[in-house]
Amino acid sequence: MAPPLLNLDGIKLTFGGTPLLDGAALSASAGEKIALVGRNGSGKSTLLKIAAGMIEPQDGEVFRQPSATVRYLPQLPDMEGFATVHAYVEAGLGPADDPHRATYLMEHLGLTGEERPSDLSGGEARRAALARVMAPEPDILLLDEPTNHLDLSVIEWLEEELARTSSAVILISHDRRFLERVSRATVWLDRGQTRRLDRGFAHFEEWRDQVLEEEERDQHKLGRQIVREEHWLRYGVTARRKRNMRRLGELQTMRQRFRNHRGAEGTATMVASDASESGKLVIEAKAIDKSFGDLTVVKGFSTRIQRGDRVGLVGPNGAGKTTLLKMLTGELAPDAGTVRLGVNLEIATLDQKREAVDPQETLAHYLTDGRGENLLVNGEQRHVVSYMKDFLFKPEQARTPVRELSGGERARLLLARVLARPANLLVLDEPTNDLDMETLELLQELVAGFAGTVILVSHDRDFLDRTVTSVIAPEGNGCWIEYAGGYSDMLAQRGGSRLEDRKARSKAEATEASPKAEQPASKSPAKKLSFKQKFALDSLPKKIEAVTASISRLENNIADPSFYERDPVSFQKTIAALDKERTTLAALEEEWLELEMLREEMEG
Repeated sequence: MAPPLLNLDGIKLTFGGTPLLDGAALSASAGEKIALVGRNGSGKSTLLKIAAGMIEPQDGEVFRQPSATVRYLPQLPDMEGFATVHAYVEAGLGPADDPHRATYLMEHLGLTGEERPSDLSGGEARRAALARVMAPEPDILLLDEPTNHLDLSVIEWLEEELARTSSAVILISHDRRFLERVSRATVWLDRGQTRRLDRGFAHFEEWRDQVLEEEERDQHKLGRQIVREEHWLRYGVTARRKRNMRRLGELQTMRQRFRNHRGAEGTATMVASDASESGKLVIEAKAIDKSFGDLTVVKGFSTRIQRGDRVGLVGPNGAGKTTLLKMLTGELAPDAGTVRLGVNLEIATLDQKREAVDPQETLAHYLTDGRGENLLVNGEQRHVVSYMKDFLFKPEQARTPVRELSGGERARLLLARVLARPANLLVLDEPTNDLDMETLELLQELVAGFAGTVILVSHDRDFLDRTVTSVIAPEGNGCWIEYAGGYSDMLAQRGGSRLEDRKARSKAEATEASPKAEQPASKSPAKKLSFKQKFALDSLPKKIEAVTASISRLENNIADPSFYERDPVSFQKTIAALDKERTTLAALEEEWLELEMLREEMEG
């Protein structure tokens, strides 16, 4: 193996209380592509800053090859003092670096270079910062959340660019698919220490679970060993005093290890506060238009969103996703066409810019709006500290100012506030930014299982595939089309992304150029149901059976002639529940019938 360009060993750092880094290690050789993963607040960004030389550890060794160049991409780039983006990007070049490389990167990242830093959106600022750190083609490239605020086409381009570069790359990201495609090794920062897997992120979660299971078994064995030693010291055959003292010392050491063991971090508990059920029709848009001057953002778009739908909006930055979202939710009026909102809607919104938070405000004050120590969640009074624990905050953080939170912790705090509000329509604009993998998994479960309706904007392809039932995407000139299924289903219906088109063309050209024996023409593949459609077709009969059984049970209860006289309130609730179940049954049967007819049509 090539000698490391960068090597951190035994790194320790404490900001009071429990050590943030306690013997962490990180090394990278030329050309390595390493994913640095861990929970929010575990110290990933801090370790990356130590690697970049921006923070000095309290203990441990830091080695960088004297001739190696290092570039670090921060989460919040500082562009103060630069008149244009071009000036900012070129300031990152060394004396021997090629200035044309900076121009090439800015062009591919959708920047002219003439933009003023003060006018940049979050996505544009991130692209400018990427151009600055990648332009010198450094030996070591340290990237902290490079995909935040980037649109899908830029993320796909960045995947290709990082795969080609000869730089050693260490990156932090919440984007699973990006990590899977770029990384070739994974470093897990957990409870202050690091473990390394010499395989990409696609293999990380299985390995992590094995490590935690082994750790739990070892801890259990240590506990049993302590019990045996204590029994021997009390009741064993008396031996030489020296031997007894040695074993007593070993027992004390084992006890200390057992007490000092930091168990695996818990998982967040995310539950959206339920509101009363909305009407079956949630949003209906008919031929809506929106223009800003000569720019047409939306033209002739129509859709019907019903209760239980989970709709994803995708597209490049500036395509008008947020504008379309605001029109659908009634926040912005269309220039033409109509938008009709359903009855009994209660909307909870997490917008892209996030609501303004006073950095001096404490977590408890922010969650309760300064109304004491309790908040109402799902109709129940919850103490703010108890509710904070659901989102992995410690009790002592209740009085912590917001300014001291990491980016991921702040994202969890905003989600905690949004999910405490009663809602039957969740509107989430880029909800995955800054979330760690475990919290992201729980958000996926919450969105996929939410009883109401969800509309979300996201550039996270894996998140979209796991959560939404349809995707709305721009086709150019203000035209938007809705596709059934997730992001991958949309690509299949559109014929693939631009990146995949290029790969397919390259492969076809290579095949034509190679002198292979002529092969018979294959039949065009038959259309098939998508994975989600197959899953729904298989699972719907069980759901229909369960709802039918519930209806039968409710009808039996109502048939009791003494029920109304005995408990008129429960009788009315039972009637309402029966109506709801019958509506659900009709919808399930209709969905199953449509899928069954589609299957027969495809197979016929």
